[in-house]
Amino acid sequence: MRIDVHTHIIPESLPDFVQKYGGERWPILNRTCTCGATIMVAGKPFREVTDQVWSPEKRIEDMDREGVDMQILSPIPVTFSYWASIAEAEEMAHIQNNFIAETVAHNKTRFAGLGTVPMQDTEAAIREMDRCIHELGLNGIELGSNINGKNLDDPSFIEFFRMAEQWNVPLFIHPWETMGKDRTPRHNLMYTVGMPSETALVAATFAWSGLMEKFPNLKVCFAHGGGSFPYLLPRLDQGWNVWPQLRLTTHPPSYYAKKMYYDSLVFDPLNLKFMIDRFGHEQILMGSDYPFLLREVPPGHIIEQSLSLTAEQQACLWGGNAAKFFRIGGYILDPIQQNK
Repeated sequence: MRIDVHTHIIPESLPDFVQKYGGERWPILNRTCTCGATIMVAGKPFREVTDQVWSPEKRIEDMDREGVDMQILSPIPVTFSYWASIAEAEEMAHIQNNFIAETVAHNKTRFAGLGTVPMQDTEAAIREMDRCIHELGLNGIELGSNINGKNLDDPSFIEFFRMAEQWNVPLFIHPWETMGKDRTPRHNLMYTVGMPSETALVAATFAWSGLMEKFPNLKVCFAHGGGSFPYLLPRLDQGWNVWPQLRLTTHPPSYYAKKMYYDSLVFDPLNLKFMIDRFGHEQILMGSDYPFLLREVPPGHIIEQSLSLTAEQQACLWGGNAAKFFRIGGYILDPIQQNK
């Protein structure tokens, strides 16, 4: 069973919140043809997309062709709307979460879903997380890497993580509003350098801040293989060693890094091997970033190329780890079944 944990989806009928509420930061899905659209932000093209991003039927066609049994659906980060008023952001979250839940309900064997919550208000975020998990039956929550410039270890978010641990809610953390935005507009460096750097920052925040020590059963997975975090981890440990006055944890960051999870979207078997050596194969979940241009095609290709992996380890990376992390039952996870 192959489970792709990193895929994005948006409702085809996304309302025009610019017209409804005003402001320029709301994303608008502007159809350009029957099978394509442009996501517009502030009157400018943000991203060209195809019907893959809203059509379950098209996704399933691609999954069948590329050997993927299940996708974990999550919102596109541009729709997080953390900057908006609480009521408006909550409405945007409701629209997306309802759409994802409905898509999953009509294709239960092919999709599972993650919700989004208005993190600019902890009470509202907990309320929507409760609805996502206990009413809509979603499998987790997708979070942005920062909330209006606040790192996720800000004290205002503590109660959210307390409830996520208490309810055993998996969290998938995706970069957005990346660091160095003003320096990365050319050459698409925001996607190739900015996002991995942003992911490293949020992963380092979790490993250093004490969040993983305070909430030892918190389930957190970072997109894009944790970005540059695996490579930077020894430097973080060295900082922890030489700055005892800054320590907030009993153990160095690498101890907590091995308790966190990462998708496999690193494009190179050498990078994947490095991650496995650093964190263990049990902490890696297959992810492709479907349906965007930078995605891995076919999903899990570098896992197939990693000849040093045993059949059992490949099975864990392709789907076993994801099934456990997102509490997806009913699958045969025998290694022989993985190599179909």
